[in-house]
Amino acid sequence: MTVVGYARVSTRDQDPGSQERELSAAGAARVFVDHGESSRLRDRPEWVACLDYLREGDTLVVRALDRIAGTTTMAIETISGLHDRGINIKSLTEPDIDTTTPMGRALFGIVAVFAQLRVDTIRENTRRGLEHARAQGRLGGRPSVMNEERIAAAVQLRDAGTSTSAIARTLGVGASSVTRALARHDAAAPS
Repeated sequence: MTVVGYARVSTRDQDPGSQERELSAAGAARVFVDHGESSRLRDRPEWVACLDYLREGDTLVVRALDRIAGTTTMAIETISGLHDRGINIKSLTEPDIDTTTPMGRALFGIVAVFAQLRVDTIRENTRRGLEHARAQGRLGGRPSVMNEERIAAAVQLRDAGTSTSAIARTLGVGASSVTRALARHDAAAPS
């Protein structure tokens, strides 16, 4: 059961030394430090190494949660992921975030419930908006790259014996887009 620290500074000009000292003083046997990395990125080099190093029963110590996650949702997902692996987390500046204590686990549970409520509410509002748009004859989602001209060209090329991947290269689109468009075209064509 090791205490592991993680520090991060947003720019290369910043000095993470104070964070490292605080984490070491809090008992961190090893401290991982990312320099000039955004907290909104999940694949920061030292963060990935830190996650790989942590084992069940270990405690991750950070100065503040914003060192590990750039958004509330990311923080909750990160803490949940660590919890699922049996890893505790402790913030030096947010004393209520300490999953090594019963109160810290309870408070985290409450925060997680509200975060899930937020996600579910967004999902429900999106579903309702899409249903309303469909009822008015609009389709949601990203427009297809396969417009009528490209579909006609794809049909011509296929009928001439050109492979799907060659059609995709010619039209400058993905092969899956060509496959879907041709399937829709064939399904709509009279038998």
